[in-house]
Amino acid sequence: MHLLLATAAGLSIVMSLAWVVQRRTGQSGWIDATWSFAIGAASVFLALTPTEAGQPTGRQWLVAGLALLGSLRLGAHIALRSRGAAEDPRYHDLAVEWGADFPRRLFWFLQIQAVCAYLLSLAVYLAARNPAPWPAMTDYVGAAVILVAIAGETWSDATLARFRAAHGPGRRICMQGPWRWSRHPNYFFQWFAWVGFAVIAANLDGQWPQGWLAMLAPAFMYWLLAHVSGVPPLEKYMLASRGDAFRAYQAQVNAFFPGPRKRA
Repeated sequence: MHLLLATAAGLSIVMSLAWVVQRRTGQSGWIDATWSFAIGAASVFLALTPTEAGQPTGRQWLVAGLALLGSLRLGAHIALRSRGAAEDPRYHDLAVEWGADFPRRLFWFLQIQAVCAYLLSLAVYLAARNPAPWPAMTDYVGAAVILVAIAGETWSDATLARFRAAHGPGRRICMQGPWRWSRHPNYFFQWFAWVGFAVIAANLDGQWPQGWLAMLAPAFMYWLLAHVSGVPPLEKYMLASRGDAFRAYQAQVNAFFPGPRKRA
């Protein structure tokens, strides 16, 4: 219990510091980078804390390493993208909507993000503490899913970065690589990684029934990315900036889950 409370307090403090940085710099992109690094740090802390058996097990090291790899990759990507960039359109819209109350509401919004990070890090904790004999088939499958997700997210971000470098700002839509099959493949692969942690947490022998609670992580991430803070505000911005070109893209390509292109 003390371990979980310490993690919750630490995440709250980190997101409070992210709020201070945003107020000092006026750049909200650092918030998402900080959030990603915070999830990684909390996950490693929870995963590697020794159990009653003694030193961390192979499964604990595996889960901690995968969580750290994913969070560092995403956090570094967001940080590099935010450096010298314009304000994130999602946070810009919040600033317009909240007006003079933006600083106060942003602080509590980031505390909600701390709660979200806590819920996700609990899935890593449940995966690391699975008492099944090591290694189990679920370890192999879950690790493979997470590595595919990290590779896919990297591929999505790199493809979009090359497209933007080649074409610059404008009304063109990236339809290369994974963007041919999903309008938000980076979000899809970010969600897919949490499926992998849920697989590792699953205990097919019934010795770790609480491990199935890790399924809440991919369910929560899907809701967050597809219906709240990911796809909806970004699509609103793309419709405003790309107009009919983006409407045609919407008619042909799935929003979240990759699939074959549809006829317009």
